[in-house]
Amino acid sequence: MTEKKNAKFATKWGFILASVGSAVGMANVWGFPAKMGSYGGSAFLIAYLLFVALFGIVGLSAEYAIGRRSRTGTLGSYQNAWATRNERLGKVGGILGWLPLAGSMCIAIGYAIIVAYVLKAFFHSITGELMTVDTEAWFGTFSTTEFSVVPFHVIIVIGTLLTLLLGARSIEKTNKIMMPVFFIIFVILAVRVAMLPGAIEGYKFMFAPDWAALKDPMVWIWAMGQAFFSLSVTGSGMIVYGAYLGDEQDVVHVATRTAIFDTIAAMVAALVIIPACFAYGLDVGAGPSLLFVTLPRILQDIPLGQLFAIILYTAMVFAGVSSLQNMFEAVGESLQNKFPKLNRKVVLALLCVICLGFGLSMEPIFNWGPWMDIVSIYIIPIGATLGAVSWFWIMKKDDLMNEINKSTEKPHGKLWYYAGRYLYVPCALILCCVALFMKVAF
Repeated sequence: MTEKKNAKFATKWGFILASVGSAVGMANVWGFPAKMGSYGGSAFLIAYLLFVALFGIVGLSAEYAIGRRSRTGTLGSYQNAWATRNERLGKVGGILGWLPLAGSMCIAIGYAIIVAYVLKAFFHSITGELMTVDTEAWFGTFSTTEFSVVPFHVIIVIGTLLTLLLGARSIEKTNKIMMPVFFIIFVILAVRVAMLPGAIEGYKFMFAPDWAALKDPMVWIWAMGQAFFSLSVTGSGMIVYGAYLGDEQDVVHVATRTAIFDTIAAMVAALVIIPACFAYGLDVGAGPSLLFVTLPRILQDIPLGQLFAIILYTAMVFAGVSSLQNMFEAVGESLQNKFPKLNRKVVLALLCVICLGFGLSMEPIFNWGPWMDIVSIYIIPIGATLGAVSWFWIMKKDDLMNEINKSTEKPHGKLWYYAGRYLYVPCALILCCVALFMKVAF
């Protein structure tokens, strides 16, 4: 969805920070600590790191390569990948590409509401209201009241879309600010939490090896799911960023860097939340309420709590906006590629109307439960699986490997390709089947 002059990221680090910004979000800040707290602590971490290494080196780099090869996002990339077999299959791939693209749009609609709640918490931290309320009652009130975050929702959607006006360059420039600030803020918070009495128990939980817990298959399943979605390897979003990557870049190298920084983001979030929960005897597996109930309660009880609350929610707003940028860009670029007469401003206005219209019609946040279940349990896993199968089973091997090996000092060969075909693809299939089974069973 870019003009030619804006069709590439200017620097490798700009690309990496934008990609990390897409991956870093709620999945890191409450998803990773919550799942780590619920599924074995250090055992979950071990399994998670193994999956991140595989998915980053193979899955993420494949999505970057597919996007760069086609110089467009989801729809065109699926069509081009399938067309390596024949033109008729290419048309089939172009149609199938609508499914992961729909997943990006659906998750963006719900995600914008969640980020609006974060912005409201940021506002209440500035006014000081957050420092005096019963946090559970505070969150319960505005999360069950219709149209309670309308102004914040409008600010988030319009503000995010404005950052996309100049294409890849504006995405790069905003993330060069947002992502370093995000990391600095969470390091500051982690240092502060380390000073809490009892925080040491949280560190033991995180890092003292619990080898017996690795026998639990659910530890591996949840770690695999978290790795998939933390890296945004969903068969859609990262493809469009790959389309803006220059031919001089080693896609495996930049994918590995992206995975490393995404993991660091998850770890610094966990180093804030898990030790704090142990220090205060709170449930570390509480999920979204970690951000809106647990952490504010802790911040009320420490010196300079209001300052740290402002710092926390600043970082969270940045994380949310950077993820939304990718979701909107993935959809917008594909629409403009499919319908070339549409210009960027028209597409952005259309996305604004859709996001605000659907979002406002389904407030409050608890109305989003069934919607987000459909998206996360069906559309996103199926889209991720469709992408994995398309790259490693449908697309011709030589076409994929030629793109992977552009600008590499040491070309990747059978080991990389077979890791994708026989490890990465089965992981996607397992995740998809488990998600569907768990929905049916429970």
